[in-house]
Amino acid sequence: MSNSLYSTARQHNQTTIVPSTDIEATVEMADLVPAIEAAFAAYENDTAQMPPKSYIDLPQHNGDFRSMPAYLETDDWEASGIKWVNVHPDNPDEFDLPTVMGTLVYTDPESGFPLAVMDATTLTMKRTGAAAAVATDHLAIEGASSLGIIGAGVQSYTQLEAISQVRPIESVVVSDLDDDRVQRFIDTFGDEFDVRAGTISEAAQCDVLSTVTPVEDPIVTLEDLGEHTHVNAMGADAEGKQELHTDVIREATLVIDDFEQTTHSGEINVPWSTGDIDESDIDAELGEIVVESASGREDLSGNTVFDSTGLAIQDIAAARIVYESLGDDSGHRLEMV
Repeated sequence: MSNSLYSTARQHNQTTIVPSTDIEATVEMADLVPAIEAAFAAYENDTAQMPPKSYIDLPQHNGDFRSMPAYLETDDWEASGIKWVNVHPDNPDEFDLPTVMGTLVYTDPESGFPLAVMDATTLTMKRTGAAAAVATDHLAIEGASSLGIIGAGVQSYTQLEAISQVRPIESVVVSDLDDDRVQRFIDTFGDEFDVRAGTISEAAQCDVLSTVTPVEDPIVTLEDLGEHTHVNAMGADAEGKQELHTDVIREATLVIDDFEQTTHSGEINVPWSTGDIDESDIDAELGEIVVESASGREDLSGNTVFDSTGLAIQDIAAARIVYESLGDDSGHRLEMV
């Protein structure tokens, strides 16, 4: 199987440079969500390779770097590449830069030719939202119409954009310590949804809850949740981070994206390291549910939690959507010699 667009790139010996503006303009959630679901299926079916995410910790700069390579093959396509991404929480205040930035090199699996170099900051935000949507589709109640979001930063926007693709979201409760962030979110989506500011508990009472904060002290309790809330725990992406109190994790149906990553740096990493939870508390990986080797939500009552760390297979699947959506005149071209 060869990339359908590779022959053109090989003929002209060119690599496409893709800025964030092109990604914003070309990626539709309606296309991205099923691509991310296909990536989870490939990973579960052993037609994907994804070495563990590697970290370079820089405590002197309150940040870190991660390298994320992957290859995946589905029934219809294959793709490969690597993402180099940082997380520097002080960036917005100190440098007027996003907390998370990244660059992705998208390559042809057959030859190794670098088809594109992409800004991965916007790509990461969009595929993170799409991953939450895949989990929501399998774990939230069918008629889920309310969405709570804790954390009104840039990741919150793609949570709503993606989740509203898979559930008939009508009302949104957003909670953040920064009132200006909340107002910007309301201004952005107020014409499409019934959006209001609320407390953590009010957000957590919704049918679906997405947590997108960098906290290390848990902020969501079991008492906060509604009777059938599905939680997308998206914020914990490094050791020591935890958004949900441990009793939430123990009592809910717990679905993870990847065992190695979640136990190292996901929502469950803290209670896992202390022995407060173990493997018996993990009900499934999302890929198992996607390919139907494990069940998703079976009852209208009860809470579900998706622990998302972000996988390289998601980035590469998203990069393929970007690359195949670009016209010949999009981006910039570099000649390879």
